Amino acid sequence: MPARTESACPQPRAPKGEPRAPTGGRPYRPFMELVSQHTKNIMEGCKERARRAGLRFEDETLEYLVTNRDLLELTPKNMIPTLYDYWVHDVEVLKEKGRYELYPGNPYETVINTRPAISYYNDNNPDWMNVMIFYHVLGHIDFFQNNLFFRHTWDFDLTGQALADKRLIASLRSRHGRWVDYVIEFSRGIDNLVGYFDELARIYAPGSGDRPTRLDYYFDVFLQSERKVRITDYVKEVNRYNDCVRRHKELGEQTFFADTQAKYPEFEALYLKSLESKPARRRDLLQFLMEESDFLNREENAWMKPVLQIVRKTSIYFQPQIRSKIMNEGWASYWHEKLFMQDERICGHEVEYARVHSGVASLPRVGLNPYALGMRMFQNIEEMADKGRYSNTYQRLHDAESRHRFDLRTGKGFETIFRVREDFSDYLFLSTFLDQEFVDRHRLFVTERRLNQERMVWEYVVTSRKAEDYRKMLLNQLYHPPRIEIDREKSAGNLLYLVHRFEGKPLVQEYIPNTLLGIEFLWGGPVRLETSEAVRAAGSEMGQEGEIEWRRVVYEMKERKLSKTPLF
Repeated sequence: MPARTESACPQPRAPKGEPRAPTGGRPYRPFMELVSQHTKNIMEGCKERARRAGLRFEDETLEYLVTNRDLLELTPKNMIPTLYDYWVHDVEVLKEKGRYELYPGNPYETVINTRPAISYYNDNNPDWMNVMIFYHVLGHIDFFQNNLFFRHTWDFDLTGQALADKRLIASLRSRHGRWVDYVIEFSRGIDNLVGYFDELARIYAPGSGDRPTRLDYYFDVFLQSERKVRITDYVKEVNRYNDCVRRHKELGEQTFFADTQAKYPEFEALYLKSLESKPARRRDLLQFLMEESDFLNREENAWMKPVLQIVRKTSIYFQPQIRSKIMNEGWASYWHEKLFMQDERICGHEVEYARVHSGVASLPRVGLNPYALGMRMFQNIEEMADKGRYSNTYQRLHDAESRHRFDLRTGKGFETIFRVREDFSDYLFLSTFLDQEFVDRHRLFVTERRLNQERMVWEYVVTSRKAEDYRKMLLNQLYHPPRIEIDREKSAGNLLYLVHRFEGKPLVQEYIPNTLLGIEFLWGGPVRLETSEAVRAAGSEMGQEGEIEWRRVVYEMKERKLSKTPLF
């Protein structure tokens, strides 16, 4: 559990430089054997207890014993042994081995979101520890198989598909050599721009969702895009609709549109025209390149497109793990504590358990422990819901003593945490439930690292104890890829024009040259990227904090040479 849950681990980025032929073809085979029947029986007993407590998961699971060396070898592949070979994986293995020699540790388990779910256990774990660990694993599996952000993975066999992809890439590498690694590296440079939410939207969209109703079209398209009304006028229209429904009941909508027709004679014609046109399908950058690149669609380069598809498909599969790290680890830690404390097999191992659990679930004074924070947030949500504190009555209380005594004994805690587990991601989880009471209760704070010039040492200084500041600090640490869109109007001829929709975070400048180089190769022509960069505000002095301005600039990669031009 102190080790990462590998399903929640983003793929490593390729370092700079020319790709080399992979050494991934070396004959290393990890020591992986199924757990003994004795251990399997223990784990089946854990499943029964977990189900009685309310967890839901598929019956079949696979558990393997592995060595620490195996975990080092499998970590770069997100613990998927069948994932395609790539030279960066070998670099990561060497780096992890060096780190392990300096800081040896014993990772207790790791679990991956496959069908059936696969988990790995260190080959020297005692029985009592495997009981505790398996409860933790079952928490992960329940999260994978019930959280709606994982919906696109529920009916997908990753290990089988990964093996087919691995064989395809090996076959391509035998014919095209190092060019396969170029394509992989260039594709992975933009694999964080995949349309993950678009994939989810297609799954959840109802069958008739492509054809908007008259009401949806009026409020979502006509008023906003066609008429571009002000917010006050938009609200007036909402109130007019509600008033019509309230006064005329079943005929309310008909009455509303009768008045609308008099106000906007063109509305009906535009609505009927919208039904005839097919909605534009949103495509991410990798999809756009596969479909629109003349270079990739040449007969001699067609082999590259399956490689892009493999990279894109793998990235989308792991997107929810990256976006739910705190919830996922917190949920698993909540359940291993709850279930193992009730299990008679803890008897005689209380001290050992306390030592292991404290290493997993202790809140650091500086930094973030997703296991600890997520677990305490779920416990807090359960307590708050049990006492009926998610109510307007409680929120209107301002007296600290009255808030402390407030308890409606609703008993809705379990129901609430299961609903949260199903519907939330890390961003929603922190934004909704991390409040001032939680921050005060656990004495959380925001720190800043400063240099004490008198003593010449680094010191951590508490800068805030406000929930909004602590929440902002955590949200800034969450995975948030940039929003890059293709501007079709500015993409003239063989030029590809990309626009970075600035959200307050600039692109990492050191990655821009190599990333644009890769896109130019895959596109087969010059590429421009419009983005925002920080510049020193006019009149500000050197060393002043916060005195910056944002200006739009355009990077252009043409014939492998990069240039930058300010827009204004």
